[in-house]
Amino acid sequence: MTLVAGAMMLVGLVGIAVPLLPGLLLVWAGVALWATEARITLGWVVLGCATLLIAVGSLVKYLVPGRRLRRAGVRTTTTLAGVVLGVVGFFVLPVVGLPLGFVLGVYLAESARQRSHPIAWGSTKQALRAIALSVGIELLTGLVVAAGWGVTVFVTR
Repeated sequence: MTLVAGAMMLVGLVGIAVPLLPGLLLVWAGVALWATEARITLGWVVLGCATLLIAVGSLVKYLVPGRRLRRAGVRTTTTLAGVVLGVVGFFVLPVVGLPLGFVLGVYLAESARQRSHPIAWGSTKQALRAIALSVGIELLTGLVVAAGWGVTVFVTR
């Protein structure tokens, strides 16, 4: 079962970068599967720590980039336009359409609002940086959880 849990976490980590899989959820599920099979106190402690880390990481991945976008003057409606076009793009061009739709949505919303290509493109770059930061935070969270699990598995063997 340890191999299955590890594989789930690996797929989850890939899922953070590929917006087709629920990344952190799979990482957490791998730890949960291992903890329920291991039936040791340390397993439950690791699961509790993983749950806490993922909760905090998930909160931070939205708060920090959102704050940076607000400071850069990118409105919430602009981000929402990017998300909507990203979802549409995901279904039109699976996987690749999500980031392309997001960029297009942000650019079109800012272009309509600002009536200036340089300003709209600047806002679009800020939104892209925020998304990259969000993915980075999520990936770091997943890696810390997986590393903690890996160390625990190594120590308990």
